[in-house]
Amino acid sequence: MANDTETAQVSLDPEPAHVISATVECQDSTGDDIARALHDVLQGLPSHVVKDLVSIGVCCRCIFRLFGTRDNIYSCSSHSPSILSSVLKEHEDSSRRPTSEELEVEAVLCTLCLGILQFTYCDDKEMVVKKSANDMAVAVSELVKREGYQIDSFSLEVSIPPLILENEHLFWLYMKSKYGSELWFQGRSLSQCISAKDALKFYLTQPLEALLDCKSGMSAFRIRLTYTHSKASKMVQSVAVSTQGCKRKNTGTGNSADSIDDCVVGDIECSGLADVTIERSFDGLQDNGSSQCFKFPQEKVNEACHLVLLCHRTPIYFGGRYMKYSRNVSQTRWIIDDERMGEASVEEIIGSNILPMCKGDNHKFHAAGREDIDVRMLGSGRPFLVEIQNARHIPSDALVKEIEIKINDLENKLVGVKNLKVVGYEGWTLIHEGEAEKQKQYAALVWISRPLEDEDLESISSLKDTAGTYIKEFVHGDLGRTHPSVGSILGCRAEIVQLDVTDVKMDCFQTQ
Repeated sequence: MANDTETAQVSLDPEPAHVISATVECQDSTGDDIARALHDVLQGLPSHVVKDLVSIGVCCRCIFRLFGTRDNIYSCSSHSPSILSSVLKEHEDSSRRPTSEELEVEAVLCTLCLGILQFTYCDDKEMVVKKSANDMAVAVSELVKREGYQIDSFSLEVSIPPLILENEHLFWLYMKSKYGSELWFQGRSLSQCISAKDALKFYLTQPLEALLDCKSGMSAFRIRLTYTHSKASKMVQSVAVSTQGCKRKNTGTGNSADSIDDCVVGDIECSGLADVTIERSFDGLQDNGSSQCFKFPQEKVNEACHLVLLCHRTPIYFGGRYMKYSRNVSQTRWIIDDERMGEASVEEIIGSNILPMCKGDNHKFHAAGREDIDVRMLGSGRPFLVEIQNARHIPSDALVKEIEIKINDLENKLVGVKNLKVVGYEGWTLIHEGEAEKQKQYAALVWISRPLEDEDLESISSLKDTAGTYIKEFVHGDLGRTHPSVGSILGCRAEIVQLDVTDVKMDCFQTQ
Protein backbone atom coordinates (compact mmCIF):
# COMPACT_ATOMS: atom_id res chain seq x y z
CA MET A 1 0.00 0.00 0.00
CA ALA A 2 2.72 2.40 -0.97
CA ASN A 3 1.73 6.05 -1.27
CA ASP A 4 3.60 6.81 -4.46
CA THR A 5 1.87 7.67 -7.71
CA GLU A 6 0.98 4.66 -9.85
CA THR A 7 -0.59 4.12 -13.24
CA ALA A 8 -4.17 3.02 -13.68
CA GLN A 9 -3.39 -0.51 -14.77
CA VAL A 10 -2.89 -2.22 -11.42
CA SER A 11 -1.79 -5.83 -11.24
CA LEU A 12 -3.12 -7.66 -8.19
CA ASP A 13 -1.51 -10.75 -6.76
CA PRO A 14 -3.51 -13.98 -6.81
CA GLU A 15 -6.09 -14.09 -4.07
CA PRO A 16 -4.33 -14.75 -0.75
CA ALA A 17 -5.65 -17.00 1.97
CA HIS A 18 -8.42 -15.63 4.18
CA VAL A 19 -9.36 -12.89 1.71
CA ILE A 20 -13.11 -12.85 1.17
CA SER A 21 -13.97 -12.60 -2.50
CA ALA A 22 -17.03 -12.97 -4.66
CA THR A 23 -17.88 -12.58 -8.30
CA VAL A 24 -20.19 -9.64 -8.86
CA GLU A 25 -21.73 -8.84 -12.24
CA CYS A 26 -22.56 -5.15 -12.05
CA GLN A 27 -21.79 -3.62 -15.44
CA ASP A 28 -24.89 -2.05 -17.03
CA SER A 29 -27.12 -3.43 -14.28
CA THR A 30 -30.16 -1.79 -12.72
CA GLY A 31 -30.21 -0.51 -9.17
CA ASP A 32 -32.03 -3.62 -7.95
CA ASP A 33 -29.51 -5.89 -9.68
CA ILE A 34 -26.63 -4.02 -8.11
CA ALA A 35 -28.26 -4.16 -4.68
CA ARG A 36 -28.73 -7.91 -4.98
CA ALA A 37 -25.15 -8.42 -6.16
CA LEU A 38 -23.73 -6.35 -3.33
CA HIS A 39 -26.00 -8.10 -0.87
CA ASP A 40 -24.48 -11.41 -1.99
CA VAL A 41 -21.00 -10.05 -1.29
CA LEU A 42 -22.01 -8.86 2.14
CA GLN A 43 -23.33 -12.29 3.02
CA GLY A 44 -19.73 -13.47 3.14
CA LEU A 45 -18.65 -10.77 5.61
CA PRO A 46 -18.94 -11.06 9.40
CA SER A 47 -22.07 -9.03 10.17
CA HIS A 48 -20.96 -7.85 13.62
CA VAL A 49 -17.77 -6.42 12.12
CA VAL A 50 -19.64 -4.69 9.31
CA LYS A 51 -21.98 -3.14 11.86
CA ASP A 52 -18.99 -1.98 13.91
CA LEU A 53 -17.31 -0.42 10.89
CA VAL A 54 -20.46 1.46 9.95
CA SER A 55 -20.81 2.70 13.52
CA ILE A 56 -17.31 4.22 13.53
CA GLY A 57 -17.93 5.98 10.23
CA VAL A 58 -16.23 3.73 7.67
CA CYS A 59 -17.87 4.16 4.26
CA CYS A 60 -19.31 1.31 2.23
CA ARG A 61 -16.57 1.21 -0.38
CA CYS A 62 -13.86 1.16 2.28
CA ILE A 63 -15.56 -1.83 3.90
CA PHE A 64 -15.33 -3.76 0.65
CA ARG A 65 -11.68 -2.90 0.05
CA LEU A 66 -10.63 -3.61 3.64
CA PHE A 67 -12.03 -7.13 3.35
CA GLY A 68 -10.07 -7.53 0.12
CA THR A 69 -13.20 -7.91 -2.00
CA ARG A 70 -12.04 -8.12 -5.60
CA ASP A 71 -13.31 -9.41 -8.94
CA ASN A 72 -16.09 -7.36 -10.54
CA ILE A 73 -17.15 -5.38 -7.49
CA TYR A 74 -15.34 -2.34 -8.92
CA SER A 75 -17.29 -2.45 -12.16
CA CYS A 76 -20.25 -1.21 -10.10
CA SER A 77 -19.15 2.32 -10.84
CA SER A 78 -22.69 3.48 -11.56
CA HIS A 79 -24.12 2.61 -8.17
CA SER A 80 -24.90 5.40 -5.75
CA PRO A 81 -23.88 5.47 -2.08
CA SER A 82 -27.58 5.20 -1.23
CA ILE A 83 -27.71 1.70 -2.72
CA LEU A 84 -24.65 0.62 -0.77
CA SER A 85 -26.03 2.19 2.38
CA SER A 86 -29.37 0.48 2.02
CA VAL A 87 -27.75 -2.92 1.43
CA LEU A 88 -25.56 -2.46 4.49
CA LYS A 89 -28.57 -1.45 6.57
CA GLU A 90 -30.38 -4.58 5.48
CA HIS A 91 -27.27 -6.59 6.28
CA GLU A 92 -27.13 -5.11 9.78
CA ASP A 93 -30.76 -5.92 10.48
CA SER A 94 -32.49 -8.15 7.93
CA SER A 95 -35.77 -7.90 9.82
CA ARG A 96 -36.50 -4.36 8.60
CA ARG A 97 -36.28 -2.27 5.45
CA PRO A 98 -34.20 0.93 5.50
CA THR A 99 -36.03 4.21 5.88
CA SER A 100 -36.02 6.91 3.21
CA GLU A 101 -33.55 8.93 5.25
CA GLU A 102 -31.17 5.97 5.32
CA LEU A 103 -31.36 5.71 1.55
CA GLU A 104 -29.96 9.23 1.17
CA VAL A 105 -26.35 9.79 0.15
CA GLU A 106 -23.97 9.33 3.05
CA ALA A 107 -24.03 12.62 4.90
CA VAL A 108 -20.75 12.28 6.79
CA LEU A 109 -17.21 11.82 5.59
CA CYS A 110 -15.66 8.41 5.86
CA THR A 111 -13.28 8.30 8.79
CA LEU A 112 -10.87 6.22 6.74
CA CYS A 113 -10.73 7.66 3.19
CA LEU A 114 -11.94 11.18 4.16
CA GLY A 115 -14.56 11.14 1.41
CA ILE A 116 -12.31 10.14 -1.47
CA LEU A 117 -14.21 6.89 -2.15
CA GLN A 118 -17.49 8.69 -1.50
CA PHE A 119 -16.51 11.00 -4.38
CA THR A 120 -16.87 13.97 -2.06
CA TYR A 121 -14.29 16.73 -2.24
CA CYS A 122 -13.70 20.49 -2.10
CA ASP A 123 -13.18 22.20 -5.44
CA ASP A 124 -11.01 25.23 -6.21
CA LYS A 125 -13.82 27.51 -5.03
CA GLU A 126 -13.89 25.81 -1.62
CA MET A 127 -17.29 24.32 -2.44
CA VAL A 128 -18.07 20.78 -1.29
CA VAL A 129 -18.89 18.60 -4.30
CA LYS A 130 -20.59 15.19 -4.11
CA LYS A 131 -20.59 12.93 -7.14
CA SER A 132 -21.03 9.33 -8.17
CA ALA A 133 -18.21 7.37 -9.79
CA ASN A 134 -19.85 7.87 -13.17
CA ASP A 135 -20.23 11.60 -12.58
CA MET A 136 -16.56 11.82 -11.65
CA ALA A 137 -15.59 9.93 -14.80
CA VAL A 138 -17.76 12.25 -16.88
CA ALA A 139 -16.06 15.31 -15.33
CA VAL A 140 -12.64 13.86 -16.19
CA SER A 141 -13.62 12.98 -19.76
CA GLU A 142 -15.12 16.44 -20.29
CA LEU A 143 -11.84 18.02 -19.18
CA VAL A 144 -9.88 15.84 -21.62
CA LYS A 145 -12.22 16.72 -24.49
CA ARG A 146 -12.38 20.41 -23.55
CA GLU A 147 -8.59 20.60 -23.65
CA GLY A 148 -8.66 19.03 -27.10
CA TYR A 149 -6.36 16.08 -26.42
CA GLN A 150 -5.92 13.48 -29.15
CA ILE A 151 -5.36 10.19 -27.29
CA ASP A 152 -5.33 6.47 -27.93
CA SER A 153 -4.70 5.44 -24.31
CA PHE A 154 -4.43 6.98 -20.86
CA SER A 155 -2.77 6.46 -17.51
CA LEU A 156 -4.68 7.27 -14.32
CA GLU A 157 -2.61 8.62 -11.43
CA VAL A 158 -3.84 9.32 -7.90
CA SER A 159 -2.07 11.18 -5.11
CA ILE A 160 -3.58 11.15 -1.60
CA PRO A 161 -2.62 12.82 1.70
CA PRO A 162 -0.32 10.90 4.07
CA LEU A 163 -3.11 11.15 6.63
CA ILE A 164 -5.03 8.41 4.81
CA LEU A 165 -2.07 6.03 4.94
CA GLU A 166 -1.83 6.65 8.66
CA ASN A 167 -5.57 6.10 9.03
CA GLU A 168 -5.23 2.69 7.39
CA HIS A 169 -2.45 1.66 9.77
CA LEU A 170 -4.33 2.94 12.80
CA PHE A 171 -7.48 1.18 11.62
CA TRP A 172 -5.62 -2.09 11.21
CA LEU A 173 -4.25 -1.87 14.75
CA TYR A 174 -7.80 -1.21 15.94
CA MET A 175 -9.08 -4.26 14.05
CA LYS A 176 -6.26 -6.46 15.27
CA SER A 177 -6.77 -5.52 18.89
CA LYS A 178 -10.55 -6.06 18.68
CA TYR A 179 -10.90 -9.03 16.34
CA GLY A 180 -7.42 -10.57 16.25
CA SER A 181 -8.60 -13.68 18.14
CA GLU A 182 -11.54 -14.40 15.81
CA LEU A 183 -11.18 -17.11 13.17
CA TRP A 184 -12.04 -14.91 10.16
CA PHE A 185 -9.17 -12.54 11.05
CA GLN A 186 -6.52 -15.24 11.37
CA GLY A 187 -3.69 -14.91 8.84
CA ARG A 188 -4.89 -11.55 7.54
CA SER A 189 -2.62 -8.55 7.03
CA LEU A 190 -2.97 -4.96 5.90
CA SER A 191 -1.17 -5.78 2.64
CA GLN A 192 -4.11 -8.00 1.63
CA CYS A 193 -6.46 -5.02 1.70
CA ILE A 194 -6.98 -2.87 -1.37
CA SER A 195 -5.53 0.62 -0.99
CA ALA A 196 -7.75 3.68 -1.31
CA LYS A 197 -5.82 4.72 -4.41
CA ASP A 198 -6.26 1.39 -6.15
CA ALA A 199 -9.94 1.24 -5.23
CA LEU A 200 -10.51 4.72 -6.67
CA LYS A 201 -8.74 3.70 -9.88
CA PHE A 202 -10.83 0.55 -10.15
CA TYR A 203 -14.06 2.52 -9.79
CA LEU A 204 -13.06 5.12 -12.41
CA THR A 205 -11.14 3.10 -15.00
CA GLN A 206 -14.00 1.27 -16.74
CA PRO A 207 -16.30 4.29 -17.14
CA LEU A 208 -13.33 6.37 -18.33
CA GLU A 209 -12.43 3.75 -20.91
CA ALA A 210 -15.99 3.86 -22.21
CA LEU A 211 -16.21 7.66 -22.24
CA LEU A 212 -12.77 8.23 -23.81
CA ASP A 213 -13.06 5.25 -26.15
CA CYS A 214 -9.59 3.97 -25.36
CA LYS A 215 -7.85 1.66 -22.90
CA SER A 216 -5.93 2.52 -19.78
CA GLY A 217 -2.37 1.37 -19.18
CA MET A 218 1.16 2.66 -19.56
CA SER A 219 0.62 5.80 -21.58
CA ALA A 220 2.24 9.15 -22.35
CA PHE A 221 -1.11 10.79 -21.60
CA ARG A 222 -1.67 11.15 -17.85
CA ILE A 223 -4.83 11.92 -15.92
CA ARG A 224 -3.91 12.93 -12.38
CA LEU A 225 -6.16 13.34 -9.36
CA THR A 226 -4.32 15.08 -6.53
CA TYR A 227 -6.05 15.06 -3.15
CA THR A 228 -4.74 17.22 -0.30
CA HIS A 229 -5.99 17.91 3.20
CA SER A 230 -5.42 20.96 5.35
CA LYS A 231 -5.03 18.89 8.53
CA ALA A 232 -2.53 16.48 7.07
CA SER A 233 0.65 18.00 8.52
CA LYS A 234 -0.91 18.56 11.94
CA MET A 235 -2.16 14.99 12.08
CA VAL A 236 1.19 13.60 10.95
CA GLN A 237 2.90 15.41 13.80
CA SER A 238 0.26 14.23 16.24
CA VAL A 239 0.64 10.62 15.20
CA ALA A 240 4.43 10.93 15.34
CA VAL A 241 4.28 12.19 18.91
CA SER A 242 1.87 9.46 20.02
CA THR A 243 3.93 6.84 18.21
CA GLN A 244 7.09 7.91 19.99
CA GLY A 245 5.23 8.01 23.29
CA CYS A 246 4.05 4.42 22.89
CA LYS A 247 7.52 3.29 21.89
CA ARG A 248 9.03 4.88 25.00
CA LYS A 249 6.42 3.19 27.15
CA ASN A 250 7.17 -0.25 25.76
CA THR A 251 10.88 -0.10 24.98
CA GLY A 252 12.13 2.27 27.61
CA THR A 253 14.12 4.25 25.05
CA GLY A 254 14.34 7.98 25.40
CA ASN A 255 13.65 8.91 21.80
CA SER A 256 12.80 7.54 18.39
CA ALA A 257 14.99 7.81 15.34
CA ASP A 258 12.05 7.27 12.99
CA SER A 259 10.02 10.47 13.24
CA ILE A 260 7.15 10.49 10.75
CA ASP A 261 6.89 14.24 10.32
CA ASP A 262 10.56 14.46 9.34
CA CYS A 263 9.79 12.39 6.25
CA VAL A 264 6.67 14.19 5.02
CA VAL A 265 7.17 16.79 2.30
CA GLY A 266 4.30 19.29 2.53
CA ASP A 267 0.62 18.39 2.61
CA ILE A 268 0.35 17.13 -0.94
CA GLU A 269 1.87 13.70 -1.00
CA CYS A 270 3.70 11.31 1.23
CA SER A 271 7.08 10.46 -0.24
CA GLY A 272 8.35 6.92 -0.56
CA LEU A 273 10.60 7.55 2.43
CA ALA A 274 7.60 8.70 4.45
CA ASP A 275 5.70 5.56 3.48
CA VAL A 276 8.53 3.38 4.69
CA THR A 277 8.89 5.38 7.89
CA ILE A 278 5.17 5.25 8.68
CA GLU A 279 4.97 1.53 8.00
CA ARG A 280 8.10 0.88 10.07
CA SER A 281 6.69 2.91 12.95
CA PHE A 282 3.39 1.07 12.98
CA ASP A 283 5.07 -2.31 12.46
CA GLY A 284 7.16 -1.55 15.52
CA LEU A 285 4.02 -0.86 17.53
CA GLN A 286 2.53 -4.20 16.53
CA ASP A 287 5.75 -6.03 17.38
CA ASN A 288 5.82 -4.37 20.79
CA GLY A 289 2.17 -5.12 21.51
CA SER A 290 1.31 -1.41 21.47
CA SER A 291 -2.02 -1.57 19.65
CA GLN A 292 -3.83 -0.61 22.83
CA CYS A 293 -2.27 2.84 22.49
CA PHE A 294 -4.53 3.57 19.50
CA LYS A 295 -8.22 4.09 18.98
CA PHE A 296 -10.01 4.62 15.72
CA PRO A 297 -10.82 7.20 14.64
CA GLN A 298 -8.44 9.30 16.69
CA GLU A 299 -10.07 12.54 15.66
CA LYS A 300 -13.31 13.37 13.89
CA VAL A 301 -12.58 14.98 10.51
CA ASN A 302 -15.42 17.02 9.00
CA GLU A 303 -13.49 18.63 6.17
CA ALA A 304 -13.27 16.93 2.78
CA CYS A 305 -10.04 16.67 0.84
CA HIS A 306 -9.28 19.25 -1.82
CA LEU A 307 -9.11 17.82 -5.32
CA VAL A 308 -7.08 19.17 -8.20
CA LEU A 309 -7.75 17.43 -11.51
CA LEU A 310 -5.12 17.76 -14.21
CA CYS A 311 -4.33 16.01 -17.46
CA HIS A 312 -1.16 16.30 -19.49
CA ARG A 313 0.97 14.50 -22.02
CA THR A 314 4.63 13.77 -21.47
CA PRO A 315 6.88 15.69 -23.90
CA ILE A 316 7.06 14.69 -27.54
CA TYR A 317 10.19 15.35 -29.58
CA PHE A 318 10.90 16.45 -33.12
CA GLY A 319 14.34 15.68 -34.48
CA GLY A 320 16.11 16.95 -37.58
CA ARG A 321 18.95 19.10 -38.80
CA TYR A 322 18.91 22.87 -39.19
CA MET A 323 20.83 25.23 -41.46
CA LYS A 324 21.41 28.86 -40.49
CA TYR A 325 21.94 31.13 -43.47
CA SER A 326 22.21 34.48 -41.68
CA ARG A 327 25.05 36.01 -39.66
CA ASN A 328 22.55 37.91 -37.53
CA VAL A 329 20.58 34.97 -36.12
CA SER A 330 21.40 33.35 -32.76
CA GLN A 331 20.76 29.70 -32.04
CA THR A 332 18.50 30.47 -29.07
CA ARG A 333 16.66 33.62 -28.06
CA TRP A 334 19.29 36.11 -26.85
CA ILE A 335 18.27 39.08 -24.68
CA ILE A 336 20.72 41.40 -22.90
CA ASP A 337 19.36 44.20 -20.69
CA ASP A 338 15.93 43.86 -22.33
CA GLU A 339 17.48 44.26 -25.79
CA ARG A 340 17.32 41.52 -28.38
CA MET A 341 20.57 40.43 -29.92
CA GLY A 342 20.11 39.59 -33.60
CA GLU A 343 16.97 39.69 -35.69
CA ALA A 344 15.73 36.20 -34.78
CA SER A 345 16.81 32.81 -33.42
CA VAL A 346 16.80 29.26 -34.76
CA GLU A 347 14.87 28.21 -31.65
CA GLU A 348 12.03 30.66 -32.27
CA ILE A 349 11.75 30.11 -36.02
CA ILE A 350 11.55 26.31 -35.79
CA GLY A 351 9.68 26.10 -32.50
CA SER A 352 7.03 28.66 -33.41
CA ASN A 353 6.12 26.64 -36.48
CA ILE A 354 5.95 23.26 -34.71
CA LEU A 355 4.18 24.32 -31.49
CA PRO A 356 0.85 25.44 -33.03
CA MET A 357 0.55 22.20 -34.99
CA CYS A 358 0.85 20.23 -31.74
CA LYS A 359 -1.30 22.59 -29.66
CA GLY A 360 1.25 22.35 -26.86
CA ASP A 361 1.88 24.62 -23.90
CA ASN A 362 5.45 25.58 -24.80
CA HIS A 363 8.60 24.26 -26.42
CA LYS A 364 12.29 23.83 -25.65
CA PHE A 365 15.13 23.70 -28.13
CA HIS A 366 18.14 21.38 -27.84
CA ALA A 367 21.03 21.06 -30.31
CA ALA A 368 24.25 19.10 -30.74
CA GLY A 369 26.56 22.00 -29.98
CA ARG A 370 26.19 25.60 -31.11
CA GLU A 371 27.66 28.26 -33.36
CA ASP A 372 28.08 31.97 -32.66
CA ILE A 373 25.48 34.41 -33.90
CA ASP A 374 27.76 35.59 -36.73
CA VAL A 375 28.59 32.07 -37.91
CA ARG A 376 26.49 30.33 -40.55
CA MET A 377 25.53 26.64 -40.30
CA LEU A 378 25.61 25.16 -43.80
CA GLY A 379 26.10 21.78 -45.45
CA SER A 380 24.26 18.86 -43.83
CA GLY A 381 23.09 21.02 -40.94
CA ARG A 382 23.32 20.63 -37.16
CA PRO A 383 21.26 17.94 -35.34
CA PHE A 384 18.56 19.34 -33.05
CA LEU A 385 15.57 18.35 -30.95
CA VAL A 386 12.44 20.41 -30.30
CA GLU A 387 10.65 19.32 -27.12
CA ILE A 388 6.91 20.07 -27.12
CA GLN A 389 5.39 20.08 -23.66
CA ASN A 390 1.83 18.89 -23.07
CA ALA A 391 0.96 18.45 -26.75
CA ARG A 392 -2.75 18.00 -27.44
CA HIS A 393 -2.16 16.73 -30.96
CA ILE A 394 0.41 14.32 -32.41
CA PRO A 395 1.00 15.32 -36.04
CA SER A 396 1.08 12.70 -38.77
CA ASP A 397 4.13 12.14 -40.96
CA ALA A 398 2.41 14.12 -43.73
CA LEU A 399 1.80 17.07 -41.41
CA VAL A 400 5.41 16.98 -40.20
CA LYS A 401 6.52 17.21 -43.82
CA GLU A 402 4.24 20.22 -44.27
CA ILE A 403 5.90 21.90 -41.27
CA GLU A 404 9.34 21.30 -42.79
CA ILE A 405 8.25 22.77 -46.14
CA LYS A 406 6.68 25.77 -44.40
CA ILE A 407 9.89 26.58 -42.51
CA ASN A 408 12.00 26.20 -45.64
CA ASP A 409 9.65 28.45 -47.63
CA LEU A 410 9.71 31.34 -45.17
CA GLU A 411 10.26 34.62 -46.99
CA ASN A 412 13.28 35.78 -44.99
CA LYS A 413 15.23 32.54 -45.63
CA LEU A 414 17.07 32.86 -42.33
CA VAL A 415 16.81 29.19 -41.34
CA GLY A 416 16.16 25.87 -43.07
CA VAL A 417 15.48 22.35 -41.80
CA LYS A 418 15.84 18.85 -43.22
CA ASN A 419 14.90 15.33 -42.15
CA LEU A 420 12.29 16.63 -39.66
CA LYS A 421 10.37 13.84 -37.92
CA VAL A 422 8.73 12.88 -34.65
CA VAL A 423 11.16 10.88 -32.53
CA GLY A 424 10.87 9.19 -29.17
CA TYR A 425 12.95 9.85 -26.11
CA GLU A 426 15.72 7.91 -27.88
CA GLY A 427 16.41 11.15 -29.74
CA TRP A 428 18.22 12.29 -26.61
CA THR A 429 20.42 9.21 -26.77
CA LEU A 430 21.28 9.81 -30.41
CA ILE A 431 22.33 13.38 -29.77
CA HIS A 432 24.30 12.68 -26.58
CA GLU A 433 26.10 9.66 -28.02
CA GLY A 434 27.00 11.63 -31.12
CA GLU A 435 28.26 14.57 -29.07
CA ALA A 436 31.29 12.60 -27.87
CA GLU A 437 32.34 11.54 -31.36
CA LYS A 438 31.22 14.44 -33.54
CA GLN A 439 33.64 16.27 -35.79
CA LYS A 440 33.02 19.62 -37.44
CA GLN A 441 34.23 21.04 -40.70
CA TYR A 442 34.69 24.78 -41.23
CA ALA A 443 35.24 27.28 -44.01
CA ALA A 444 36.86 30.51 -42.83
CA LEU A 445 37.82 33.81 -44.47
CA VAL A 446 41.04 34.99 -42.75
CA TRP A 447 42.90 38.29 -42.99
CA ILE A 448 46.64 38.33 -42.31
CA SER A 449 48.97 41.31 -41.96
CA ARG A 450 51.34 40.33 -44.81
CA PRO A 451 51.04 38.80 -48.28
CA LEU A 452 50.28 35.06 -48.33
CA GLU A 453 52.90 32.73 -49.80
CA ASP A 454 52.67 29.08 -50.96
CA GLU A 455 54.83 27.94 -48.05
CA ASP A 456 52.30 29.44 -45.64
CA LEU A 457 49.54 27.15 -46.96
CA GLU A 458 51.80 24.12 -46.61
CA SER A 459 52.69 25.07 -43.01
CA ILE A 460 49.07 25.41 -42.03
CA SER A 461 47.97 22.23 -43.86
CA SER A 462 50.65 20.14 -42.16
CA LEU A 463 49.38 21.02 -38.68
CA LYS A 464 47.83 18.01 -36.90
CA ASP A 465 46.23 17.10 -33.54
CA THR A 466 44.23 20.28 -32.92
CA ALA A 467 40.93 18.63 -32.17
CA GLY A 468 38.88 20.59 -29.59
CA THR A 469 40.56 23.93 -30.28
CA TYR A 470 38.04 26.75 -30.67
CA ILE A 471 38.32 27.70 -34.33
CA LYS A 472 38.31 31.48 -33.87
CA GLU A 473 41.04 31.29 -31.23
CA PHE A 474 43.03 28.95 -33.48
CA VAL A 475 43.10 31.71 -36.09
CA HIS A 476 43.89 34.82 -34.05
CA GLY A 477 45.64 33.21 -31.07
CA ASP A 478 43.50 34.91 -28.41
CA LEU A 479 46.21 37.43 -27.52
CA GLY A 480 48.81 34.69 -27.28
CA ARG A 481 46.77 32.41 -25.02
CA THR A 482 46.12 29.80 -27.75
CA HIS A 483 49.16 28.06 -29.22
CA PRO A 484 49.73 27.10 -31.93
CA SER A 485 47.59 29.47 -33.97
CA VAL A 486 47.55 30.64 -37.57
CA GLY A 487 49.16 33.89 -36.44
CA SER A 488 51.98 32.15 -34.57
CA ILE A 489 52.61 29.68 -37.39
CA LEU A 490 52.84 32.45 -40.00
CA GLY A 491 54.61 34.85 -37.69
CA CYS A 492 52.14 37.66 -38.33
CA ARG A 493 48.82 39.03 -37.20
CA ALA A 494 45.78 36.95 -38.29
CA GLU A 495 42.11 37.82 -37.86
CA ILE A 496 39.05 35.81 -38.80
CA VAL A 497 36.62 37.78 -40.99
CA GLN A 498 33.88 35.23 -41.66
CA LEU A 499 33.26 31.67 -40.48
CA ASP A 500 30.89 28.95 -41.68
CA VAL A 501 30.31 25.47 -40.26
CA THR A 502 30.06 23.30 -43.38
CA ASP A 503 29.48 19.91 -41.74
CA VAL A 504 28.69 18.31 -38.37
CA LYS A 505 29.78 14.70 -38.71
CA MET A 506 27.19 12.74 -36.72
CA ASP A 507 24.94 9.84 -37.68
CA CYS A 508 22.02 11.58 -35.97
CA PHE A 509 19.01 12.49 -38.18
CA GLN A 510 20.74 11.86 -41.48
CA THR A 511 18.76 11.50 -44.69
CA GLN A 512 17.07 8.10 -44.84
